[in-house]
Amino acid sequence: MNTAKLTRVIAAATLGLSVSAASAQVPNNDGYLFDTRGLVAKSGFGLCWKTTRWTPAMAIAECDPDLVKKPAPPAPAPAAAAPAKPKACNFTYALQSDATFAFGKADLNAAGKKQLDDNVIAKLGNCASVKLMLITGHTDRIGSHEANQKLSEKRADAVKAYLASKGAKAGSVETMGAGKTQPVPAVKCDDKLPRKKLIECLAPNRRVVVEVQGPAK
Repeated sequence: MNTAKLTRVIAAATLGLSVSAASAQVPNNDGYLFDTRGLVAKSGFGLCWKTTRWTPAMAIAECDPDLVKKPAPPAPAPAAAAPAKPKACNFTYALQSDATFAFGKADLNAAGKKQLDDNVIAKLGNCASVKLMLITGHTDRIGSHEANQKLSEKRADAVKAYLASKGAKAGSVETMGAGKTQPVPAVKCDDKLPRKKLIECLAPNRRVVVEVQGPAK
């Protein structure tokens, strides 16, 4: 069969398919020829027949899978944000100046009570809960270790009792006495001072320190 005759045969076949397809419900794609069943017309070698209007944009997966735009992979799910670290309600307060204890005494004075009200009780209101309250008593260096140890414990107990009377609560309340082992570093007093002057000079050491730990509201 010569080339001219082959062209006429293909044209006739194409026309016949087009006429038949016109009466059938075929896909809305002018780039390929479809039979009366709506199926793509194919050659004996399984190749799809294309029209002169075909462009790569008309490609279908059945005929030209390499030209069909593949759907973009789904975006990865955003990483879960790390839970925010809870804020802490931790603080430390030491009785200052005129709120310290009188020499040899374990009684809280009015100034000491006010300092505890303003700097411990008030701050506890910012805590969701108090896991630990550590109360440590201290003394100056005058006197024996044994006497000062007992005195420091009594001072810690006095502060504990006062805080409890004001409604302070904690999962754990611990008291301890440090005796004269932890003097305030900035306090420098010459032992050659007259006793009364030495006692006055060492006053900052006669203190109680309150440490609080827990989560904030």
